[in-house]
Amino acid sequence: MGILNVTPDSFHAASRVDSETAIERGLRMWDSGADWIDVGGESTRPGAAPVDADEEIARVVHVIRLLREAKPDGLISIDTRRADVARAALDAGATMVNDVRGLRDAEREALVLEQGCAVCIMHMQGEPGDMQVDPTYDDVVAEVYESLTSTADRLVGKAHDSSRICLDPGIGFGKNLKHNLELLHSRSDSDYSILWGVSRKSMFNQLLGREHSEDRLAGTLGVAAHAMLEGVDILRVHDVEAHIDLLTTMATLRPEWDA
Repeated sequence: MGILNVTPDSFHAASRVDSETAIERGLRMWDSGADWIDVGGESTRPGAAPVDADEEIARVVHVIRLLREAKPDGLISIDTRRADVARAALDAGATMVNDVRGLRDAEREALVLEQGCAVCIMHMQGEPGDMQVDPTYDDVVAEVYESLTSTADRLVGKAHDSSRICLDPGIGFGKNLKHNLELLHSRSDSDYSILWGVSRKSMFNQLLGREHSEDRLAGTLGVAAHAMLEGVDILRVHDVEAHIDLLTTMATLRPEWDA
């Protein structure tokens, strides 16, 4: 899953695009081997300021519509926390709702059920403005996956197709380094697909001393290699070509690792 941030303030500056360059970058990600393009119009980095819903819609809908026209069979997700943004994106051609708030409210859940669309349910303790202020768990792996699975099971109980659900433990979203590493040590035994979004995150500053996001690709690729061994289904990344090269090489050397 290639990250397409139509924002001026996402934490990795090189990932920021405007609506004019977003189409070219999205098509290049598909050409490089991405399955999904994940379009977002609001940064959810720690401490990020919220964006007005109308502004978020204006940022993403035009991009999604043009991506859909350029690649009618392409897989596009909308990275948002708002039901009205998700609806506008689906109407424009998105095929999955990537909900950073984990379907916490009835409106977003009702939209997913109504549309029957694919959905990624992400775990976040708190909100972007305060989520990194002393996050606390007794057992982070059990608590995160119990929460995610409970939400997914609720959807299935309301006749949503389980194959159209994936779970994201939310690395860096209300977790400290210890929590992140514990989650990365455990893919979980969930029957649902698993998505990891670790690309260039601040955990690599704490783990490797890489202060700037542009210096965190090697650490990100290390997690990607581990994810392949763990059987993770989707990797959400900034650097599609580098990940495709890594995973193709691994699959060639050890075919049993081929996801």
